[in-house]
Amino acid sequence: MTEPVPSSVWTRPRPEPRRRAPGVDQYVGAALAVADAEGMAAVSMRRVAGDLGSGTATLYRYITNRDELVDLMIDAAQGEDPLPEPTGEWRADLGTVARALRTTLLRHPWLAGELTGRPALGPNSLRRSESTLRAAVALTSDITLASQALGTVRAYVLGSVAAQQAVRHAEQRTGLSEEEWQRSVGPYITEVLAAGEHPMLARRIIEAEELDPDVEFAFGLDCVLDGLAARLAR
Repeated sequence: MTEPVPSSVWTRPRPEPRRRAPGVDQYVGAALAVADAEGMAAVSMRRVAGDLGSGTATLYRYITNRDELVDLMIDAAQGEDPLPEPTGEWRADLGTVARALRTTLLRHPWLAGELTGRPALGPNSLRRSESTLRAAVALTSDITLASQALGTVRAYVLGSVAAQQAVRHAEQRTGLSEEEWQRSVGPYITEVLAAGEHPMLARRIIEAEELDPDVEFAFGLDCVLDGLAARLAR
């Protein structure tokens, strides 16, 4: 006998909320607030229902399980900002795609980890995927190459955001700001550099500028786009 296909949160009709009871959008909003403030580990059906003063059984009337709640959260995050108007100029449009994704990921620190597995299939996510693919096909009409180019840009954004968020996580873990941590390790680093065994590291610490994350991101994005242009020109 053929196993029944599990239903999807995107194919089931949403029940109307009972009088004065929260609806799906309110539950998803509460879940987003928890995840943004405390991380995904803090998101549970019981916690979300409790934050809205609702019984967990009422939440299960709308959302079957935590996995469905996460799917709804991802889609809500993807729909917060309007889709950019395409210019038809691939470099400008892919740059806009990259910057928009970075903005969303920095707003929701938990989201990057949820976007690296199976593709998101909610309506907002599908609209955003369609928009980003339109930007990529302005670079090449070959849909396979366009998808690869988009994946390259996306991978750069995810890596850049992960590096920026790692600094924030370190501050939360140690209780020290970046400046305070640098002062705490200063005497040790001074000894390391005085030994003369790491001349390039010494140059990096002494001579290199500490750039704003936005400046670093723009430089890396330009490198990625330059690389795509050179690669596809061949």
